Amino acid sequence: MPAMDYLDVADRLWPVLGPVMRGHAAVYRATGGRLGGRLPGLPSLLLLDHVGARSGKKRTTPLVYMPDGDNLLIVASKGGHPQNPAWLHNLRSHPETEIQIGGERRKVRAREATAQERRRLWPKAAKYNPHWGRYRERTSREIPLVLLEPR
Repeated sequence: MPAMDYLDVADRLWPVLGPVMRGHAAVYRATGGRLGGRLPGLPSLLLLDHVGARSGKKRTTPLVYMPDGDNLLIVASKGGHPQNPAWLHNLRSHPETEIQIGGERRKVRAREATAQERRRLWPKAAKYNPHWGRYRERTSREIPLVLLEPR
């Protein structure tokens, strides 16, 4: 029997991942980032607050981020799924938001990287977090890169 790809397992567990991620975000926030800011095998995580594009509901998503000068980069990979993550649609509608890194909250404005920025950032991002490179191989969509700029 062939070894099971962890991404295939994640596909089947997608309905369960939402509550797990909400729990993760709650622990991160409650502990000021002392718990949940790092997971084995991943770079540091931030909490992204965003507002539902249609629902207007406030949501929080833990995401791996990469520093880029004064900005932070987040990658809308969704594990290589065919659709973009909901948080990307939300940021397109409501780009001014807040993040939390550890115990620090920051106001940011989200914007998608330009084609020129993508050419510079994608190789760095794939090296910084090799999972992003694997997710890119798994999907036919162009994975959006989102810059969080201080405001």
